[in-house]
Amino acid sequence: MGRRRTVLALVKKEFLQVFRDKMMIRLIFVAPILQLLLLGYAVNLDVRLIYTAVFDHDRTEISREFLRSFSADDYFVIDAPDIPITQAEKGFRENRYNAALVIPEDFSERLEAGQEARVGFWVDGTNANAAGIAIGYAGLITQKFNERMTPLERPITLHKKFLYNPEAKTIYFMVPAIVATLLTSLTVMLTSMAIVREREMGTLEQVMVTPISTPAFIMGKTIPFAILGFIEITVALAVGIAWFRIPFVGSPLLLYSLAFVYLFTVLGVGMFISTISHTQQQAMFFGWFFSVFAILTSGFFTPVANMPAVVRYITLANPLQYFMKIVRGIIMKGATAGDLYREIAAMFVFGAVIFSFSWIRFSKRTK
Repeated sequence: MGRRRTVLALVKKEFLQVFRDKMMIRLIFVAPILQLLLLGYAVNLDVRLIYTAVFDHDRTEISREFLRSFSADDYFVIDAPDIPITQAEKGFRENRYNAALVIPEDFSERLEAGQEARVGFWVDGTNANAAGIAIGYAGLITQKFNERMTPLERPITLHKKFLYNPEAKTIYFMVPAIVATLLTSLTVMLTSMAIVREREMGTLEQVMVTPISTPAFIMGKTIPFAILGFIEITVALAVGIAWFRIPFVGSPLLLYSLAFVYLFTVLGVGMFISTISHTQQQAMFFGWFFSVFAILTSGFFTPVANMPAVVRYITLANPLQYFMKIVRGIIMKGATAGDLYREIAAMFVFGAVIFSFSWIRFSKRTK
């Protein structure tokens, strides 16, 4: 009987401590709801809004009717770029196109003569799953057009081509993404918990009353984790290339330079978390929550274009989305700085704003 009373008293005490801590209430109830909403909307395996460059060399009513069949639903977003077909791959490297449809100049002539007409369909193979689904959509649309417009059994056939991933291997798509997420989660977690640990142990105040300046303290705390981040992505790349045979066709120097710029963002996030956390457990949870949010809205699993409009706007504030495109673009497509100028500009803006804001907030908290 006495033991039961003791256990009940301890249970009551723990519940009181939990519900007195407003931050803990938010972690227990608000965060899971946000996670549920995020998972429900962001993780969508449907493939829509496939941005497709069209090169119509025939320019007849039949070819235009064929293109209208592609744009009837929201699966394909048709764009007729005013560039020669030889520059189409540049649009793929710049992430402007997911596919390209090439109609030959004798398209209508062959159909009217009762002959087979071959149409080229190129697809960005970096995401093998999305590429395969896009080819399936294109094949189905072509089949329906054949049934509706022509008497031949197979008057129009698609000549399919996977760019950057001819074998359509999912591992080629996943490994570069894992490199980006490792750098994100590792640096955010380590930075936030290291600073909070100093506060919990009472050594933070002792350090701040010494001649060590705040900038020196911040740099001393962040530089080791930046180095560990570089080691982590180096190991991940080495395993990906040596074990999984991932082709690395871009510039390693460009990748590491942009990873250095991205580090200012994730280290800044880690510092910010340390200013709103009182315990290492809180810092760990906030770091985990940020990492999950960043990964789910980065295009790691699902293309951002497939997400609802509201979520797509939210992803604009996710720095990992831009870094993910940079890593995949450099490793798989051989993209250059000129191809990735939008993502690079976003990286510099995020790094400058987040790191500066976190630095200022941390400095105020330690005064």
